[in-house]
Amino acid sequence: MVALKRNFVAVITLFFVAPLVAEYLLGDLPLKLLPVLIVLAPAYGGAAILIRETARRAGRGWPTMLVLGAAYTLIGEGLVTQSLFNPDYLKKHWHLLYPAYIPALGIGGWWTLFMFNLHTFWSMGVSIALVEALFPAEAEAPWLGPVGDSVVALAFVLGSAASFGIGYKQNQFVASHAQLLGAAVLSVLLIVAAFLIPARRLHRTGGRAPGPRNTSPWITGAVAFVLGMGVMSTPSKWGWAAVGAMLTLDAVFLVLIAWVSRRTEWSALHTLSLAAGGALVYGIHAYTAKPLVGGVLGMRISTTVFLAAALCLVGLGARRVHRYRVLA
Repeated sequence: MVALKRNFVAVITLFFVAPLVAEYLLGDLPLKLLPVLIVLAPAYGGAAILIRETARRAGRGWPTMLVLGAAYTLIGEGLVTQSLFNPDYLKKHWHLLYPAYIPALGIGGWWTLFMFNLHTFWSMGVSIALVEALFPAEAEAPWLGPVGDSVVALAFVLGSAASFGIGYKQNQFVASHAQLLGAAVLSVLLIVAAFLIPARRLHRTGGRAPGPRNTSPWITGAVAFVLGMGVMSTPSKWGWAAVGAMLTLDAVFLVLIAWVSRRTEWSALHTLSLAAGGALVYGIHAYTAKPLVGGVLGMRISTTVFLAAALCLVGLGARRVHRYRVLA
């Protein structure tokens, strides 16, 4: 009964942490628009829960969850908001598709890759890692059963439908049938690919993988922060050079983490450190970004509140993981 209660709290926590990371910590929405969570939580939180539950129930880990996060990017940005195809998204005249434009697909190479980074690594990855650290005893186990999954799936569909309706009212834009079909097919292919990845081993061997001895979580967190800042700071005006730069940063991050995480010393604290680095990137970026809604002062106050909350989550997660390791 205690475990069931913890699982319920974990699910509710992720339900709200995901949209708070994706939109508020990033600096897109201020404190005064917290009521918008009624739509954002089912869309973002529902997706994060489904991704985590599907992977954990199948006995799989972060490679599967990241690929599922990429599939979510196509669903969220290709089918729901359709920002991947909209030449004037939100009527802001940002010309998001112009850098590295691909006429045959009607998409911008820079914007598409940027969205894959934001949703795969931050909206889904950082959110899931932060919440799993809060519940270390159940971090690798499913939190819900079939009924719970069905309820979350329904919430996700309803939240996505509401997001589409709001977006359409603002933009009156609908992508072409070919673009929508392409996004849908590619998302399905990514979902299939996520489960073609070999299942992770539940227990590590005593051998050491190549790499520095006793890699500190501070180091892995710093690496995530530096590479994340690189992604967020890559100027879109570089066009295809920006695409190349982001791909390089992504590759370096994935290769380094795949290499170091094979070590016997790798722990939940290291995973949390990556999320901490990513959360700090979002918070710092929000201080430098031009507010999308409201004035500068209001947004800076909001950023301070959300960054402080994220750092509190990191600290609480680190304490719980450490205590669990001591007692285990």
